[in-house]
This record gives sequence, C-alpha cells and structure tokens, in this order.
Amino acid sequence: MTTNSDITVPSNHATHVRYKVVLLAVLLAMVTYLDRACIATLAPNIMRDLQLSKEQMSWIYSAFALAYAVFEIPTAWWADRRGTRHVLTRIVVWWSAFTMATAAAFNFVSMLVTRFLFGAGEAGAWPSVARTFSRWIPKSERGTIQGIFFSGAHLAGGLTPLLVVWLTQAMHLQWRTIFVLFGLTGLVWATVWYLWFRNDPSEHRQVNAAELDKIVTGRTPDSGHHEGWDYWKRLLSHRNTLSLCLMYFPNSFAFYFCITWLPTYLKEKHSFETLQLGLFAGLPLILSVAGDLFGGITTDVVTKRFGLRVGRCAVGAIAYVLAGGAMILAGLAHQPLLAATLIALAVAASMFTLGASWSTCLDIGGNHAGVISAAMNTSGALSSVLSPLLVTWLLRLYGDWNVPLYVMGGLFLMGAVCWSLIDPRKRIFD
Repeated sequence: MTTNSDITVPSNHATHVRYKVVLLAVLLAMVTYLDRACIATLAPNIMRDLQLSKEQMSWIYSAFALAYAVFEIPTAWWADRRGTRHVLTRIVVWWSAFTMATAAAFNFVSMLVTRFLFGAGEAGAWPSVARTFSRWIPKSERGTIQGIFFSGAHLAGGLTPLLVVWLTQAMHLQWRTIFVLFGLTGLVWATVWYLWFRNDPSEHRQVNAAELDKIVTGRTPDSGHHEGWDYWKRLLSHRNTLSLCLMYFPNSFAFYFCITWLPTYLKEKHSFETLQLGLFAGLPLILSVAGDLFGGITTDVVTKRFGLRVGRCAVGAIAYVLAGGAMILAGLAHQPLLAATLIALAVAASMFTLGASWSTCLDIGGNHAGVISAAMNTSGALSSVLSPLLVTWLLRLYGDWNVPLYVMGGLFLMGAVCWSLIDPRKRIFD
C-alpha cells in the first residue's frame, strides 16, 4: 500500500490513469479539428450569404492562423509555468465561445475579427498537450501516444466534411447553427477536464505508486527555469529549434490547404459533385489516421532498436520524401480520382512524421517541452497563414490548380533535408 495525495491506493499492480489522460487529449484533438475543418465545407454558403470573394475568404482563413502563430509561444510558456489543467480549460472555453460567435458574423470584417479571436483562443492547445504528455507519459510510449493523439484529430477532421454535408442537406441546418452546435462540444470537454485532470500524476488520487514509478523513471525533473533573456536566447538560437521549425513548415502548409481550398480544388479542377466532394475532401485526413498511428508506433520501435537519431530523423525524412513525390505526381495526374488519391496519400505520409516530430520536442525539451513544441508549431501556424494566400496568388498568377501542388511537393523535399539537421539526442536546455 502507498499514499498518493490524500488517498491510500494499492500498489501491487500499476494503475492506468495515464490512458484516461490520453483519451481526454484525443477527444480534445477531435473537437479542435471539428471546429477548424467545418469552415472549409461551409465556405460556399458563407461566401454566398456574406458576399465574400475568394481573396476575402483566404484572409479569413489566414486570420485564424495568424492569431494562432502570435499567441502560440506565450500560451505554451504559460502552460509550462502554470500547468495545463487551468491553461487548457481557458483555451477550450475561449475557442468554443468564438466558434459559436462565428454564427453571428454579418460581413467580411466581423468574420475576420471573429476568426482571429478564435485563433488567439486556440493557440497553445497542442503544445499544452505535449507538456501534459511530458509529465504523464513514459519515454518508451511517447511516439505511439502522439500517433494516437493525432489520429483522433485527423479522424475528426476527415469526417467533418461528411458530417457537415449531412447536417446541411439531410438535417437542413444553416451554417450558423452548425457553428453553435460544434462550439458547445468544447464547453463539455472543458468541464470534464477541469474537474478530473491534475497537472502531475503525483497529484492525482487515482494513480498508485507502481504507475507513478513507471511514468517518472527517466523523466526530467522540473527545474523551474522558464524566464530571462538567456532562456529565450538559448531556445531561439539552438540548431535543433531552427531545424525543427523549418521541418514542420511544409506539414502545416499542406494540411491547411486540405481544410481550406481542397474542396474548391476538387470542384473547380475535377468537377466533383457533392457526395464525392465530401468523401475526397475528407480522405487526406481519414488516411492520415493510419499515418498517425503507424508513424507513432514506427518511431518508437525504430528508436528502441537503432536509437533516437534514426528513430526520429530517418523515419521523418523518408516519409517526407514519399509525401513530396506523391504531391508532385498528383499535379501531373490527369485522372481526377487518381489526383485526389495521390493528394490524400501525400498528406497521410506527411502525418506519418507527427509522432517523430512531437516526440522530438519532448526528447530535446524535457520540462520545457511546451514552449519548444510551441516554437515548432508556430512555424506551422505561419505556414498556415501563407497557405491559403499563396494558393490564391498562384491561381491568379498561373491560372492552374496544379502549381500549388508542385510547391507543396517541393516544400516536403526541403523538409526531408531539415530532418537530417536535427539531433534529438541534444537537449536545448540542460
């Protein structure tokens, strides 16, 4: 028997409370992508009702990503200092409120401001989850757990277009009503998280000594050094930080294309109809579920056998090469179904790297995992700002939907090179 917090629990067999934490994190990921991805499918109705052009819709997409980028590192830094119980509760309540507020938009400016505030609220969510995993998940399980986390997000994102089509056509709901319904789901999650979760497993009444020992073995103690110029200089000037940021840029660029302009691409380039459009608009994220899971398992298995450098970097680089090749071939393909499938495979291959990417943040970050993963994710957010704007600019310049695909393919090949510059064995902070 052992005493943990204020309750006595048996320690003969390890409890599995950490998996309940993972379940809540996966549900958070699903709600996140539900709220993010629905706007792309609803875009034609929104553009019609608010009389918006493609360029204006691109700015609305980018407003979310810009706010996300600006507030990502400060929010993650706050989570590293304060803990993720309070911070994630605030994040989810905020973004859920502005998801519902999207229903009240009446013109371009109101929609732009609302989506910017939505992005400001959601910023820091995933680095906060990374911070949570750094405290709750043993090193040997981190790649797999990251894969499970992202698979939940991408499953929700992949099913969202079909769900939205069903709600609008079968249920005859207006786009404003859908935003309100989706926002309410986040408020339910925030309530459960705040009441049940604790920042560290040692504080949770249901965790026994055996599970606590499994979690903390090899875990970096919390040093508490999270401020000062030397801290930020060390973070921003370290070779691993720069390489991580450049590596992550193409991943978010392609993903944001999928949840913004992919439905329009399928309709205008390949004349997909409503049901087919809903299926293939969600296919990249549906296939990404398998990429997330197998990528997370692969990075753990390869790391165990060949070490961190191969398990993280080689896995990531090879997947990026495959993603780049598939995206370029999609641009060259003339058959609509083949092109749409190749795009989906390219995105799934890029998502194969997420377990390695976010586990690397934990490897090199220790108890600073939140702010380091936020630095990487900020690069992704900046690429998300550029993605819809660059796509519309390239369309205006070349009049060809294939050009953005070639650009994304080239970015993936650049990301493969960046993987070779990362060394997950070298911590940014000692």
